[in-house]
Amino acid sequence: MAPHTQQLTTAPAVAAVPAVQLRGLTRSFDGRTVLDHVDLDLPAGQFTALLGHSGSGKSTLLRAIAGLDHEVVGSGQLTAPDRVSVVFQDSRLLPWRRVLDNVLLGTEGREAAEKGREALAEVGLAGRERAWPNELSGGEAQRAALARSLVREPELLLADEPFGALDALTRIRMHVLLRELWERHRPSVLLVTHDVDEAIVLADRVLVLEEGRIGLDLVIDPEVPRAEYRERLLAALGVTSDSR
Repeated sequence: MAPHTQQLTTAPAVAAVPAVQLRGLTRSFDGRTVLDHVDLDLPAGQFTALLGHSGSGKSTLLRAIAGLDHEVVGSGQLTAPDRVSVVFQDSRLLPWRRVLDNVLLGTEGREAAEKGREALAEVGLAGRERAWPNELSGGEAQRAALARSLVREPELLLADEPFGALDALTRIRMHVLLRELWERHRPSVLLVTHDVDEAIVLADRVLVLEEGRIGLDLVIDPEVPRAEYRERLLAALGVTSDSR
């Protein structure tokens, strides 16, 4: 076995005070357990991707961390930072507000407006502050959504398949942008995705959610060929060479 292959199962290093800590987290819908006593630490500043089949509980886990699941039956302990931003697959821009006003939603003051313009410039939308959402392309709308999350200077950024509705070339551009923004601001990131390659390209660590629990936990070493991680992750998702 090649030396680098052994690194595929390396356990992630855990910060002394994790940005996110879950202990025995359980969530149920209509009597069906979706998350089953999940234990997980997300170190501060780490970029983590979460994979799993449709209905495996990925979005449920993200919504729990975001504090958006008050109507769900659940138990367990969960700690997360105070400043949390969420980016969804739909940009969720309000059509009756201009782009800058969407970015500033929930903030106020001259300083906030300046931060909003800076955030738009960071995502490549300088000069589009007065545009209406329907004047933006899909990629531009997601850039505006990222700007909206950045203006709040989040300690934790939760992204629920934010590029799922974009075409292939736009997705690649958004991958580069998100990674650059993360390197610049260093929030903790939890990215929910169905795309194994997207997870490997973007994340430092990839989790696979299986039957309500973390079934696989990989730290991504950039020195290891992506193909090795891809095979391991696809196998964890039940995708074999025979089924492709």
